[in-house]
Amino acid sequence: MKKPARRDGTPDRNNKKQRPTRSETGGRTRSETGGRPDRAEAAHRSGRPDATKGKPGRPDPAAKNKRGKPKSAKPQRAQAQAPKISNAKPARHQYADADRPAGPPQGDGMRLQKVLAQAGVASRRAAEELISQGRVEVDGRIVIEQGLRIDPENAVVRVDGVRVVVQKDLVHLALNKPRGWQSTMSDDLGRPCVGDIVSERVAAGQRLFHVGRLDADTEGLLLLTNDGDLAHRLMHPSFEVSKTYLATVSGALERGVGKKLKEGVELDDGPAKVDTFTLLDINEGKSLVRVTLHEGRKHIVRRLFDAVGHPVIRLVRTDIGAVALGDQRPGTLRVLGRGEVGGLYGAVGL
Repeated sequence: MKKPARRDGTPDRNNKKQRPTRSETGGRTRSETGGRPDRAEAAHRSGRPDATKGKPGRPDPAAKNKRGKPKSAKPQRAQAQAPKISNAKPARHQYADADRPAGPPQGDGMRLQKVLAQAGVASRRAAEELISQGRVEVDGRIVIEQGLRIDPENAVVRVDGVRVVVQKDLVHLALNKPRGWQSTMSDDLGRPCVGDIVSERVAAGQRLFHVGRLDADTEGLLLLTNDGDLAHRLMHPSFEVSKTYLATVSGALERGVGKKLKEGVELDDGPAKVDTFTLLDINEGKSLVRVTLHEGRKHIVRRLFDAVGHPVIRLVRTDIGAVALGDQRPGTLRVLGRGEVGGLYGAVGL
């Protein structure tokens, strides 16, 4: 049963439904109006933590460990940040140093020391020493800087003045042509020819040229290559590539024969002479001589000795420029060495 309000009009405090509102008290709290202070104000007065953050009057259990010491914060694992990706292209010369001297060109091509190593000149380290000593020449210019890149197919490289051939597909061979073999790649009459000796190489795709000719009765050194320019120059008389022969001639040669051959002999197609003449032996009515000449006309050695009255019995070509036959057996092939190849190119200005 509801208790009636007091006669003075004030509400009954025991009646919960008629408690004064904030608007009736002028916006003051209960503590201001003489009632109980709220929890926030009581916590502020007593110095205890707010009840809204924990139990009033008790310390936070996470703040201390069992021994009463402050608990250290647990180490947090570092989180790797995702890399930032930029699609922007840097400037081509963004970090260029204007005072830095320009080095050797670093464009397309192969490093010079690698080219020399592949050509069999020396190892890469030894090739670098050759370059630093100024012994390497590229296209007529001495190179001393390391790392120069060149085009192996077109660059002219020399070491100590000797041409270095660096093209991998070039072939240079020396053949000891036997007596009675034809200086042709094929023969319609079925006679043995040079092509029979190099048939396997030709079948494998190599296109070979024989440099000049030796008649069937002449034996000795014959060069073969797939460098047409080199073959043409070696055969052209304007380059005057020397050739050396051993000739066994009939009769004992008199002293004046050598002088006459060096001064020149008139032939049916013009005068001809030898560059050097050496008498090696006279035995049983035969003479062995060595002659060197740069003439390339057909049967020139035989015609010269016929003109002085001593026909040739046997003729062997032993040298062409820097290439020597040595003790190579008849009918065999060998690959020319680097010095020999360089000497041939140097002799014809390549």
